Amino acid sequence: MSFSAGPNNEANPALEATRDPSLKSWIESANDPAGDFPIQNLPFGIFTDEVNPLPRAGVAIGDWILDLAVVHRARLIECEPVFARPTLNAFIALGRVVWRHVRIQLSTLLAADCDTLKNDTALRSRALVPRASATLHLPIDIPGYTDFYSSKEHATNVGSMFRDPKNALLPNWSEMPIGYNGRASSVIVSGTPVRRPSGQIKLPSEDRPMFSACRKLDIELETAFIIGVGNALGEPIDCENAESHIFGMVLLNDWSARDIQQWEYVPLGPFNAKGFASTISPWIVTLDALEPFRTATPKQDPEPLPYLRHAGNHAFDIELEVHLRPALAESATKLTRTNFKLMYWSMAQQLAHHTVAGCNTRVGDLMGSGTISGATPDSCGSLLEMTWNGQRPIALKGGGERRFIEDGDELTLAGWCQGEGYRVGFGECKGVILPARGVAE
Repeated sequence: MSFSAGPNNEANPALEATRDPSLKSWIESANDPAGDFPIQNLPFGIFTDEVNPLPRAGVAIGDWILDLAVVHRARLIECEPVFARPTLNAFIALGRVVWRHVRIQLSTLLAADCDTLKNDTALRSRALVPRASATLHLPIDIPGYTDFYSSKEHATNVGSMFRDPKNALLPNWSEMPIGYNGRASSVIVSGTPVRRPSGQIKLPSEDRPMFSACRKLDIELETAFIIGVGNALGEPIDCENAESHIFGMVLLNDWSARDIQQWEYVPLGPFNAKGFASTISPWIVTLDALEPFRTATPKQDPEPLPYLRHAGNHAFDIELEVHLRPALAESATKLTRTNFKLMYWSMAQQLAHHTVAGCNTRVGDLMGSGTISGATPDSCGSLLEMTWNGQRPIALKGGGERRFIEDGDELTLAGWCQGEGYRVGFGECKGVILPARGVAE
């Protein structure tokens, strides 16, 4: 295979053209200004459908999925044969130059002025699958999962709630991206039901813990980035070049059992309170699609140590919302709206710190942002903060209230970047809560 593409720090007119706000597709639903999947997006995922039960790679475009295995076999995409596989790892492992080359080819193929696929009725019928009739799967095999704690507003709220409000942030928080190694095996794709966890809970009035179903089940509104280029053991990733190691981003709901967490997290941090489920959205939005939405990170004080410094803008203007719909309810209640650009520590800084001691990363590794909160109650990323640990219940549409999540509740995360006449969306990150084991359903 041979083709030309500029290096990461070099202008690439063909790549820039894929982000042109005026670009339209011959797939009409992709031109909906309120849709998540315009031609400027082109996110990657894994899907099956009734016609073909084999998982393979696809790209979301309007109300459709473009079957990459079909168009590759038809020689409409120049790439290694990696699309007829149940995960995207093999494609991602080909590297950033290939990702960009495929993006450019797809943009050309789907553009309004290209008749190649548009006018081939037989091929088009095989290559385009309605999203509504497809089943979406976990898009990657995840070797490792790390979750950070990088929203200053969230960390301040939690510190104020459980420690001294005057010293809400511990001294190390402003010096480095805090994180913990999570459980990769329990990362699930949107739409997968979540079983309410059980574990040890220590009530304030009791001397010893009890075993119980979680009583304070919570969400954590997060994003996550996916490693596209790993590093060798003992070879840290430089902060200035860290983004070249990132394939793309997804939405992440890091479900949390707050009462289990409160008892277990000292002295080593979260364990069973976090390991039962973490839900991600099925479409991976590439950094190339997000490029027009770069913005400045919040001011960092004190100035980070040299290994955590990078020039330029490293935040992204991504609007984020959470909706809750109780069982049998007709409508959902919007719980919060916030923005990824509020994150104190950037993804590049998170990755640089993660590897600075010599930790290696691998293709498909998932790195959670940590709960993303704003400065007001209606911009908090968890019910723990919204209700101040259950003290201030939230009223729901149609009646009722919530302090924490109840059985049957469906939680949906949504995220998007707003462009000129289009938006780059992530799709839904959804999960419904099932009763704990041993509880009648």
